[in-house]
Amino acid sequence: MSSPSVSPLRRACFVSGLALLVAVSASAQSAPTISSNPQIGSNESSSTAFQSGLDDGASGAPALRDAAASLGSGGAAGGQGQQDAGGHHGMFHGLAFEAGGGFNAPVGNDTPYISWGGNFTGGAGLRLSRRISLLGEFQFMDNKIPGALIAAGGGQTGNSHIISVTADPVIDLFPKAANSVYVTGGGGYYHKSTNFNIQECCDFFGYPVTVTANSFSSNQAGGNIGLGFTHRLGGVYGDGTMKLFAEARYVFINTPPITANNGLGTTELIPVTLGIRF
Repeated sequence: MSSPSVSPLRRACFVSGLALLVAVSASAQSAPTISSNPQIGSNESSSTAFQSGLDDGASGAPALRDAAASLGSGGAAGGQGQQDAGGHHGMFHGLAFEAGGGFNAPVGNDTPYISWGGNFTGGAGLRLSRRISLLGEFQFMDNKIPGALIAAGGGQTGNSHIISVTADPVIDLFPKAANSVYVTGGGGYYHKSTNFNIQECCDFFGYPVTVTANSFSSNQAGGNIGLGFTHRLGGVYGDGTMKLFAEARYVFINTPPITANNGLGTTELIPVTLGIRF
């Protein structure tokens, strides 16, 4: 029995259809899927990163809060420190003042011509540092005159007055200690007057009146050098500026003699002063 024959045309159509089916199948397998879309992948990645950031932020929130609190307390402490510094370094922080009084003792060749007396001292200036201050000082010294010299001058009583205006640095040797020692010295203008007085009668009420019978005066340059002790008042942290002081100085005044042989020339004194400095 013979098989039916297949025409060449039918065979060609069958082969062509088979080739087309294979081509379509291969094209479908090589086409990109929707999950490989770059835009969609990017969105998913951004969403994942954002969620991760939220999670990290939530887990780091206590640390951030602690850091903020630490910065806040530091800022508050800094503000308080600035406020304290502003209070301590106020308007008068760079200024220095002093006031005191005491007695004077004559020394050297001046001993026969001046007796003991008293003094008043006041000063103001600049505090350059905790260790060094520069003061302009005013001092008034009132001394008696020995009786022999009063009689020689034609008086019944007498006195010697010395007024000075000087520039004097003060150097604190132990500025951080509650009790300290300082050195000082300087020079400037000195006015000295020697007065011989007598009593006359009488004023409107019948009381004797003291009249200057004779007087000598001079304006001269002079100098001083001294040593002192201070005790700080207040200042919890050792930063107080108010101090009690006690000092002794040597004062030299190159006053000229009134005459060639009266001995009222060079003046040497040691004023001892107690006071307060701030």
